[in-house]
Amino acid sequence: MSKGSDNIHPIFKDLLDREYKEEFLKQRAVALWFTGLSGSGKSTVAKGLEKRMFESGYFVQVLDGDNIRSGLNNNLGFGEDDRKENIRRIAEVSKLFVQSGIITLNTFVSPTREIRSLAARTIGTDDFCEIYINAPVEVCEDRDVKGLYKKARAGEITNFTGIQSPFEAPEQPQLEIRTDQLSIEESIDKVFNYILPKIELK
Repeated sequence: MSKGSDNIHPIFKDLLDREYKEEFLKQRAVALWFTGLSGSGKSTVAKGLEKRMFESGYFVQVLDGDNIRSGLNNNLGFGEDDRKENIRRIAEVSKLFVQSGIITLNTFVSPTREIRSLAARTIGTDDFCEIYINAPVEVCEDRDVKGLYKKARAGEITNFTGIQSPFEAPEQPQLEIRTDQLSIEESIDKVFNYILPKIELK
């Protein structure tokens, strides 16, 4: 605990119940955690899913590596400790959205099982759904939509997952999407059909 933390008193017990907000929004809130290599299609699938879900009447928020690191986490680097802190903060934000009844789509490389376990514990395992966006590193590097692999190969980026740093694939994800075998629309369909029963109120 940091200095002064004894003076912090969470107010969750004084807020409107999550169930009340979910009834208002006509949905059950969950956090989808899209993990996979850079270039695997995490953000593309999540953004397409957001549009599909919103058009279907669901209220959704996307948390993406670029928008988080350009704002909330712009003081963090890419070393092991900073990566853990990056995920910890993201998970805390996602937890707040879920407690507000909002479905969150989190798209982060989150390369280790330890980091993803931290996210699940923070958000709550009952509200956490790990989705593995799987594509071989060769396919991701061939796409190289942001030019990151080229920079990593040239030594302009260090600790880049898939090149200098390993990626630990999920052992038992709730869902796996092979974007090297499915189209974007097929990938979105697969996630949407999987998650629909989980977000519908009974």
